Amino acid sequence: MKKRRAGRPAANPPEQHPAKMVSEAPVRLLMIAHLHPAVSKGGAEIAAYQLYNSLRSSPEVEASWFLAASGGRIAPRLGARLSQPFGPDEYVYAGAGFDHFTHSNPDPEWPGEFSRLLEQLRPTVVHFHHYTNLGLDTLLTIRRVLPAARIVVTLHEYLGICNHFGQMVKRPSLALCDRASPRDCNRCFPEKSEQDFFLRELFIKRFFRLVDAFVSPSQFLADRYIAWGIDPARMTVIENGLPAPQTPTGAVALRSSGRPLSIGFFGQISRLKGIDVLFDAAALLEEAGFEGVEIDVHGDHSGQPPEFRALFEARLQTAAKIIHVHGPYENSKVHDLMLGVDAVIVPSIWWENSPLVIQEALLARRPVICSDIGGMSEKVRNGLDGFHFRAGNARSLATLLSQLATEPARLLNLASTLAQPRSLTETSAETLALYRSLPVDPDVGGLMRNTPAEQDLQPA
Repeated sequence: MKKRRAGRPAANPPEQHPAKMVSEAPVRLLMIAHLHPAVSKGGAEIAAYQLYNSLRSSPEVEASWFLAASGGRIAPRLGARLSQPFGPDEYVYAGAGFDHFTHSNPDPEWPGEFSRLLEQLRPTVVHFHHYTNLGLDTLLTIRRVLPAARIVVTLHEYLGICNHFGQMVKRPSLALCDRASPRDCNRCFPEKSEQDFFLRELFIKRFFRLVDAFVSPSQFLADRYIAWGIDPARMTVIENGLPAPQTPTGAVALRSSGRPLSIGFFGQISRLKGIDVLFDAAALLEEAGFEGVEIDVHGDHSGQPPEFRALFEARLQTAAKIIHVHGPYENSKVHDLMLGVDAVIVPSIWWENSPLVIQEALLARRPVICSDIGGMSEKVRNGLDGFHFRAGNARSLATLLSQLATEPARLLNLASTLAQPRSLTETSAETLALYRSLPVDPDVGGLMRNTPAEQDLQPA
């Protein structure tokens, strides 16, 4: 079977089940995210909320609601799991624990309260951006209460495949991992047996059978999940689009003679995001006496584990003088901040999926310097949208930065080849087309609507 192309259904519904299509009636949409962007500024929650607001303005959407978990950052309402601190159409779930190994929700109150919400709202489409904090068992609640509703899941990481925060890097070395198996996963997590990982995969795949369509923002991530066992006919690649900027987009920056090359890092500050690689490269440049580069770091490390926070704060005291750390920023300001640099750097040491910062950089018409792996190398064409360096290799990065600083024409020549990122309008249209392609007739919907392939039931 072939994978679905962006915005196109993989197959028509079976002829023996003439089904009413979503496009025949306005959509009633419930969008779900693992956290609300009011309390967390990660790319997945921002993408989910932007898509929600875009779709709710469509004439094809009759009603829409947004549901997100609080992540412990919003106090629960006395006697209730759900509250509405951000408006009448937005709900926040304050849970009572979560099993991150099986992505299940042990909260005994959640199924009942969520069922009542579903019965009240009656969505025809439930679209998940992440299932963390709410649980895969939430899929079964939807299927039981609203068997005709279509369930769509946008995948942002490799959570179903990998127990290491869904990032497919090994413990403790952080070496890249190409595939999961019970034996390999047990080596990373010796406290869990091979049988535990066998059952984990079986458990997750059983719940994934309830999903009508999966969306991947990158082909790389889609291919990983298909190799793991997801039916390619249920996978669609749709890029996360961006709203139009309020500030006019500039051309590729033209550095004045003698000014250092200005490189900007934007986003979460963590080891997997490559902050150590960036600091090590800066140290190498300083040791070599090279003064042609300045690095501005915009981001937050406060949400990281205490051990990393302590190490990072200690490292700031001895960081190279070309490093300038500016702290957190509002996402609404990222476009203007990017206009102040010559290029944006994405030095992650894990595969990534479709980093929002890459699209933001391209929207600002700024070339991207990134690691040569995974979703980063897919989204940034080497020599056209920016330049690649060897992932995790500070010397490779330092060499590239010194070359770009001494040969500014290499960046300027990208002005005519930089890709135009997907717009939020385009993403919304493709998402609605996907909704329309999914049958809603109860004879086709419900627990028995698909006969899964044998490989969907067996761990890889």
